[in-house]
Amino acid sequence: MMEKKRVAQIVVPAVILVIIASIWFAKNSNSRTTVDDSWPALEITSVDLEEIKAKGLPVMIDFGSDSCLPCRQMAPALAKIYEEMRGKAVIHYIDVWKYPEAVRDFPVRVIPTQVFFTADGEPYKPGAELAEEIPFIFYKTKDTDELVFTVHEGGLTQEQMRAILMEMGVAE
Repeated sequence: MMEKKRVAQIVVPAVILVIIASIWFAKNSNSRTTVDDSWPALEITSVDLEEIKAKGLPVMIDFGSDSCLPCRQMAPALAKIYEEMRGKAVIHYIDVWKYPEAVRDFPVRVIPTQVFFTADGEPYKPGAELAEEIPFIFYKTKDTDELVFTVHEGGLTQEQMRAILMEMGVAE
C-alpha cells in the first residue's frame, strides 16, 4: 500500500508536467510556423497597378527575367528586401519573357528595371541626395508634364533598395 502511494506521488506530478509541456509546445510551435498567406507573393504573373496601389504602401516592381544575368545577380537582394519589407511595402518581381503582356503598360526598355510608387499611389520623387547616388528616369505626359512613372534601369543593391523604400516612408 505504501509502495503504491509512493508511485502515485511520482507518476501524477510527472503526468501533469508532460501535459503542461505538451500544451506549451503546441501553442508556441504554431505561432512560429504561422505564415501570412494573404500577403502578395514576390513573383507575380500580371500587374494590376490599381490593386497594388490600393494597399496604401510604397511599391517597387522589378521587371526582369530568370535568363538575365544582372537580374539573377540582383535576385538574392530583392528576395531579402521582400522579406524585410513584408507588410511595410509591396515588392514584386515579374519575368518579362514569361509574361510579356504584363510589361505592356510600363516604360521598360532594358532589364532589370524597377518602377516605384509612394504609399499614396503617386510616382516616387526621390530627394536630391538619393537622386545623385541612384540614377532615376522620370516619365511625364507630354501635354500636362505630369509625372507618370519613376524608373531605375539596371540592378540595385539591397542597400539601395532599402534607401529608396526608407525615403518613401517605410519605417525600419
